[in-house]
Amino acid sequence: MNRDSSSNRSVARKLLLSAASSAIVLACIAPAAAQDTAQTTATSDEEIIVTGIRGSLQRNLDIKRESSGVVDVISAEDLGKFPDSNVASALQRLPGVAIQRSGSRGDATGVSIRGFGGDFVRTLYDGRQLSTATGGRGIDFTTVGADFVGRLSVYKTPDVELSTSAIGGTIDISLPKPLDREGFVMAASASGSIQSRDKGITPTGGLLVSNTFADGQFGVLGSVAYTRRDTESNQVFIPGWIGAQGGGKLGLYACQLTATCTSAQMTDANRTGKATWFPQQHGINQQSTQDKRIDGRIAVQWQPSDDILLTIDDNYSRQTVSSQSYGYAAWFNGSDLRNVKTDANGVVVDFNQFGTPMDFNANRSSNVYESNQVGANLKIDLAENLKFEADAAFARATRNPGKSGYNDSMDIGYGGTNANNTTVLGANTGVTILGASKDYLPQIHDIGPAGNVSRFLDTSVVGSHVIVRGTNYNHDTVRQFRGAIGWEKDGFLAKLGGQYIDDTLYQQGDSTFTNGVFASRSGYGTCSGRTGGSSGGICPLPANVYQGTVSTSGFIPGYSGNLAPGFFVYDPYAVYKLLEASGGSVAPSFNPGSVLEVHEKTWSVWFKTKFENEIAGMPFTIAAGIRNETTHLQTTAIGRRVLGLSIPAGDPTLIQPNPALGPNRDGYSASTEIRKKSNYTFLLPSIDAKLEITPTLVFRADASRTLTRPGLSSLNPVTSLGTLRVGSLSASGGNPDLKPYLSDNFDAGLEWYYQRNSYLAINAYLKHITNFIVGGVTRGPIDGVIDPSTGQTAIFSINAQINGPEATVKGFEIAVQHVFGDSGFGFQANTTLPSSNRNYDKSNVTGGAFAVTGLAKSANFVGFYDKNGFQIRGAVNWRDEYLSGIGQGQGGAYGAEPVYVDAQLQVDASASYDVTKQFTIFGEVTNINNSTYSTHGRFANQALDIWSYGRRFTGGVRFRY
Repeated sequence: MNRDSSSNRSVARKLLLSAASSAIVLACIAPAAAQDTAQTTATSDEEIIVTGIRGSLQRNLDIKRESSGVVDVISAEDLGKFPDSNVASALQRLPGVAIQRSGSRGDATGVSIRGFGGDFVRTLYDGRQLSTATGGRGIDFTTVGADFVGRLSVYKTPDVELSTSAIGGTIDISLPKPLDREGFVMAASASGSIQSRDKGITPTGGLLVSNTFADGQFGVLGSVAYTRRDTESNQVFIPGWIGAQGGGKLGLYACQLTATCTSAQMTDANRTGKATWFPQQHGINQQSTQDKRIDGRIAVQWQPSDDILLTIDDNYSRQTVSSQSYGYAAWFNGSDLRNVKTDANGVVVDFNQFGTPMDFNANRSSNVYESNQVGANLKIDLAENLKFEADAAFARATRNPGKSGYNDSMDIGYGGTNANNTTVLGANTGVTILGASKDYLPQIHDIGPAGNVSRFLDTSVVGSHVIVRGTNYNHDTVRQFRGAIGWEKDGFLAKLGGQYIDDTLYQQGDSTFTNGVFASRSGYGTCSGRTGGSSGGICPLPANVYQGTVSTSGFIPGYSGNLAPGFFVYDPYAVYKLLEASGGSVAPSFNPGSVLEVHEKTWSVWFKTKFENEIAGMPFTIAAGIRNETTHLQTTAIGRRVLGLSIPAGDPTLIQPNPALGPNRDGYSASTEIRKKSNYTFLLPSIDAKLEITPTLVFRADASRTLTRPGLSSLNPVTSLGTLRVGSLSASGGNPDLKPYLSDNFDAGLEWYYQRNSYLAINAYLKHITNFIVGGVTRGPIDGVIDPSTGQTAIFSINAQINGPEATVKGFEIAVQHVFGDSGFGFQANTTLPSSNRNYDKSNVTGGAFAVTGLAKSANFVGFYDKNGFQIRGAVNWRDEYLSGIGQGQGGAYGAEPVYVDAQLQVDASASYDVTKQFTIFGEVTNINNSTYSTHGRFANQALDIWSYGRRFTGGVRFRY
């Protein structure tokens, strides 16, 4: 079955690449077709406005062709009719742009441009910086409603007037304004969608109303949209692959490869000396997610004369993402593994562990993301050729306003070893690795109480375990102002401007790891086989806690590998109530170490000029600009020293800050405020040249310097403890002295606009990046605390960031768009082929690994038909395997463990029919081929996450007046 699946994917990938290549050849040899006759609408003054797919594509080409730099555009086909329901999904059709999906929802949450992900891409609303409460520079595109977006512009080369603060590129989202159209305009839409695993239809609707008054001098626009998406997804996971190492010696103990080790044999001298990785944990989850979003916009424009235009707008968004999940998981420690088998790479592909416990998890979470941006823009024509513009905006984004969010998990289970290394119900559980993560599930074996798989879901032996609760409360405030004055005449432009941005991020959180609640009842209880002494749990749990079971049959379609037979569905809050009734709170408490405030002020001054002339009769345009940016940073956090570690009586595999120490009995010293300041200034030049060799053939060359600032949360000066388990201690910290990435960029390309609505473009680019921020992992002590499992100084895997290496990224983009005359048929196809001199070295186990992330070959093909009111579109999107990041959730010992995303191909389709000029019905299917999302570690068989999120079907109506 897995061989067929792999073969099918290989064939599909080859078909996509063949289709794209054939399409390019076909477009090159196709004769000029008859004049395009796309749908048109005549206004009262006989102005012709082209609508529909072909009208939108032509407007996109016109903007691309006239631009000085490298710009790609997607525009709405009509008011209220954007090509896709998700902004990121629409962007992936552009060359050099690839999407980043959410595993749990399958939605396009982010984009990368030329291989550089969200933090390297700056997204603007009408030229204004967005506020985001995540602490990063990128945005989650599921928070951006596409219902009434007017246009998306992707700047791959910088415009110094707009921004130079993005190495990947800049995305500018243009929103509708009342004076864009004269008179009364209304657009409305309503639809319902259903995901293949979900039980019901979820609604989506939007309404936009706009009107002009006083002979077009005054206009008001208002819009509101409601979107809801429900998704049920299945996940199989290994959070991290741990390198077996101790005291600087590599590998497992030699005795683990054949039998059980004695304590005398478990010394560093008896390690194999071969780099080896084992799975820290293995489990599954089924997650049901409800994503609800409300978007609202009000815009007012006043144009008392042709020389003055004032625009005031307010954009509001509130997204609530709630989920519930259930599953099971088994935890493994390197020193306990037996009967170990490894492959040629040192990957542990089979083992047993004595007395392994089995945990079942239930989670309830909710996060609210609220943002509001208010702005005013004034444009004045001071003289015939002299123009002035001023823009001011205030934006605020909040995660969980009023502390409305929560993330509540409750573990229950049975088995495991007791403090004297005995077990009653623990099993000799292990995992077999059958093959690559794109085809095989990690296969769990030897499970159930005392190894009896028929009792795997026996509630009579299940007791309460650890309590994982907490959430974050963040807010980000952005104040910004920009102004410019420019003179333009006879093909010459000179423009001077400045910008000020004041960005303040504040974050804090609560956690049960802070107050000792996490492990306070970790012993399961007597009937479970692990008594836990003073921290024993409640066992058995009463029947009213349980709400049923779920079978794992067909859990991840198309994959081979056995899972445990099922898992419990149960109420975590019912368990909380039982624990509180037995004595003691189960609530999280404020975590001082989570507090961070970053205040960033940036002043920019820029100048740009543009000349239009001729060279040997060929129109020639050159645009040059320079931008000076000065940034001042102040970072404030709360620091604490860890005073000691201990193993809770209830679970001998856990380690915690010793609750007997410190003024708050939490294992920490008293809190102290830590404040850091830094600043930097960079000069960022750019030059764009465009030569129109013939009326249809355009050559471009561009050079520039851009920067990307580190994420605000990366500037945290405090090191915080992470995973604390026997044999796996981790911590992470930021660096308040981080400087921006710098990139020197070069572009060259040819664009052939060989007929209306059609073009062929080839572009080459090179980026040389310095100040690259490395998230390396080092191993060392923290505050000199002792590891209670060894009696020696505790050694942590510490993830920290520094500026350091250089890297070069280069690549090619090939794009073609062709419309077959008046037939109504056409297509778009593109491919991106990036490469770098800094790839991840899989043989490096020193902890200092460095590589450029996000680079992947990609190809997209969109075929469409648009005629007589009927539109149909099919899209095939492929992205090859790529390195998404360095640092796994629970990886360590050998340093910076990588995360690779497996190659993915997804097929989507949509169709609509104009019943009348005002009324349209439409439908959409996403992920027709039921594609999955999977990741792996250093090697293809080190599975990390495998997600299956099914198909989604949408149907609805649009109305325009």
